[in-house]
Amino acid sequence: MIDPIALSLGPIKIHWYGVIMGLAFFLGTYLARYNAKRAGIDPDHVLNMVVLIIPAAIICARLYYVIFEWEQYKDNLFDVIAVWKGGLAIHGGLIGGFLAGAWYVRKHNLPFLKLGDVLIPSVILGQAIGRWGNFINQEAHGGPATEEFMSHFPAFIREQMYIGGQYYHPTFLYESLWNLVVFVILMVMLYRLKRFDGQVLFSYMILYSLGRFFIEGMRTDSLMLGHTLRVAQLVSLSLIAVGVVLLLVYARKSRQQSDHSQQSSE
Repeated sequence: MIDPIALSLGPIKIHWYGVIMGLAFFLGTYLARYNAKRAGIDPDHVLNMVVLIIPAAIICARLYYVIFEWEQYKDNLFDVIAVWKGGLAIHGGLIGGFLAGAWYVRKHNLPFLKLGDVLIPSVILGQAIGRWGNFINQEAHGGPATEEFMSHFPAFIREQMYIGGQYYHPTFLYESLWNLVVFVILMVMLYRLKRFDGQVLFSYMILYSLGRFFIEGMRTDSLMLGHTLRVAQLVSLSLIAVGVVLLLVYARKSRQQSDHSQQSSE
């Protein structure tokens, strides 16, 4: 088992979970600044937004998780702020980050969809990296797996997924790999295939949610609504539906504008 403490400095303990999340934020910010500059957007706006988005995302990710796991925290409120132990819900973080980013965009009159296309590859990259924090904390794993099945994975993953005398599916890894695939698709789309503002953002909503829906069904620690409904699957289905509708609507608008421009030039 991997020690969740990366470094101890006297009474101060630095957790691997925090180190991994910090790396995710750093690389995501660097990439977002690069993409913004390529898109003709002042990269300083990215730094200004990050100052708002990161704390908003962390707070909302924690609140989202705690709300659905209130029975676990109601008798020990100190654990509500113990984010280094895990328990950050990605969908909650997306909500918080979106609200903070939307407020900044509106205040500075920036192009919302264009900026969304620039920022969203950083989000999915951060999600891919952040899942390894779940690995360190032995959370977000799936149901029991056979030793034969786990023999296909590197030893360090097998050992970390051996919990209480039982192997478990490394669903954190499945989602991390899926997110990396989505990241590559979005980057190619941003620089090679983009036809209209919002295309990359809406594609993220569909692709990420598609993978999350199926992988969530394998997990044993899902946030539940009642006894049968997995919250993440409901949110994923909603995001897929909204993403498909928006993608079709804006693609149609783009075609209409292109046709109008061609007619005007003839």
